[in-house]
Amino acid sequence: MPQEIRVRLIVLVLATLLVACSSPFVSYGDGRYSKRYQQTTHTVRKGETLYSIAWQHGVDYRKLAVWNNISRPYTIFPGQKIKLAGKQEKKSAPKTKTKVVSKHRIVTRSTNKKYAALQKNKKNTKITWRWPTDGKIINRYSDKDPGKKGLDIAGRIGQPIYAAARGEVVYSGNGLRGYGNLIIIKHNDIYFSAYAHNRHLFVKEAEKVKLGQKIADMGNSEASRPMLHFEIRRNGKPSNPLRYLPNKR
Repeated sequence: MPQEIRVRLIVLVLATLLVACSSPFVSYGDGRYSKRYQQTTHTVRKGETLYSIAWQHGVDYRKLAVWNNISRPYTIFPGQKIKLAGKQEKKSAPKTKTKVVSKHRIVTRSTNKKYAALQKNKKNTKITWRWPTDGKIINRYSDKDPGKKGLDIAGRIGQPIYAAARGEVVYSGNGLRGYGNLIIIKHNDIYFSAYAHNRHLFVKEAEKVKLGQKIADMGNSEASRPMLHFEIRRNGKPSNPLRYLPNKR
């Protein structure tokens, strides 16, 4: 084979590999995906809840419920297909009978009205927050970095983890990749908090917890060192916990 043709073939192969490697087919866990790829459904696995699926994909759980015609208490089953809209929702929609969310999905106006009605329910929006544990903050929230959706607080194995506000446990397990042993607490229809990388979990799903109640102890499950990864989400989207937690003295 002539040298010139051989060089061209090598260049073509390398270019193909670079394109393949740069194609991000991975969810960041907060609804952010590559422009080339958007997951449109989620198959329910054992131990998952509607809340944990919403958390994983950065979607308001009320939207998932409406899109999939799931009513309270939001019971789902392993193998069930859950439709996702994620960040494909468009802020402006054509004035037609239906609202186009993506080339894969269409949501009717009636569906949007159901979600709008759910959003109007703003009971108990006032929340008293506290720090979930003591320790040095080693990673802070960033709205530009999908890998920094909360605070990483360093500590020691076995250090107590407390509920940052009163609420109901809607997830307690280790089924969300990257979070290790995880607890998610629903404080109201708007605000949720999450506590990841624990060693032991002391609360179960559907359990009511009080402000400051011990819910876990610190560990390093799916983490490089003992730490608590703490998140607060508003309407399904990550929010900077420092906006809510009291100033440290």
